[in-house]
Amino acid sequence: MVRTFTRIPLTGLAFAKSEYERRLHLVVQAMGRAEVDALVVTDHAHLQYLSGYNGSGGYFAPFPLIIVPGRSPTYVVREYEVAAVRTDSWIDEIVPYTQQQDFSRATADVLHQLAVHNKRVGFELGCWHLAPNDVSAIQAWLPEMKVVDATTIVTSVAAVKSDVELAVVREAMTYTDVAIDAFHKSLRAGVTEKEATAHIQEKVEKVGGALSPDITLSFGERTRLPHGRAGDFPIGGNEPAMIECGGMVHGYVIALVRSAVLGRHPETEWIYELSLEALEAAIETIKPGVTASEVDAAARKVIEKSGRSRAFRHRAGYQTGINWSERGSLSLDPHNSTPLRAGMTLHMPIILFSENEYLFGCSEHVLVTEDGVEVLSKTSRQLFRA
Repeated sequence: MVRTFTRIPLTGLAFAKSEYERRLHLVVQAMGRAEVDALVVTDHAHLQYLSGYNGSGGYFAPFPLIIVPGRSPTYVVREYEVAAVRTDSWIDEIVPYTQQQDFSRATADVLHQLAVHNKRVGFELGCWHLAPNDVSAIQAWLPEMKVVDATTIVTSVAAVKSDVELAVVREAMTYTDVAIDAFHKSLRAGVTEKEATAHIQEKVEKVGGALSPDITLSFGERTRLPHGRAGDFPIGGNEPAMIECGGMVHGYVIALVRSAVLGRHPETEWIYELSLEALEAAIETIKPGVTASEVDAAARKVIEKSGRSRAFRHRAGYQTGINWSERGSLSLDPHNSTPLRAGMTLHMPIILFSENEYLFGCSEHVLVTEDGVEVLSKTSRQLFRA
């Protein structure tokens, strides 16, 4: 399909074309190390990372970006979405399909035309936006194709941020800091979670920023609800409050967790101090070459020493970038021996369960540097008392 169109206002690439070409080059190198002859990218965050288009039309059926070394990338997309893909990506080769059942045939045809129909083709089997039926439908058209799990190829490249990405990350963090300040200032007896959220969003918009819609904000007894969404629930005296939110720029979400108490609440105050100690131990561990599991172990050791090992029921953190968190990305957990590299950004939410199951804690968003770690937020991690 020939790329001839008039640019639509308020659309276009977030970065220079050379940045996307740099990413593609690194992905092709990673493909070589994984010994795959072609890569079928379907995860929406990975599509945005490599092409500029955010993949949102892929709710209909997958929008594969097909990468073969030495060839231009080919985008297989729903015909209805072609204008969006053209205007928000740098990809010239676009192959449309019309109905959901056409997706597999169109994808198979491209793989055949690129002469990889009987070779090792990588699919993001452990990521979102690709169902087992999608893979089997393509393989039905290409019985000689060898399906290879390529879940970590793009994530391994995207883990290390370029200078232009880090500028976006830092900008997003400024909006997160504004949001946390607004959260603190919103806390007064009788204010509801929804009212606090509206105040936070207003303050962020006032400085020209935006937040990810995935905001966790809960008061009082509702802090016992994991990932609680704001409701018409007011905070009262001597009750806890917790927020997890992230400023967002060009799809990059840079999140923080902060907690507060209106008055006093000894149970959550105590668990917060344990969270803070564990978080600081994890941060002190971070430097290039340290493994993901070693960072997790540093936090876990502090919690286990307190005699409250069951308070910690998740991992110490995860790789960040486009979108909040993606399946297949680096996880700071007890079983991951992947070494950290300079340029990685990590979110480390240490949220603990108190004796009566309140979820309370804090986090930091950090950048792994050549000689250690940089904390990106300027917001104090001490418990806020309203």
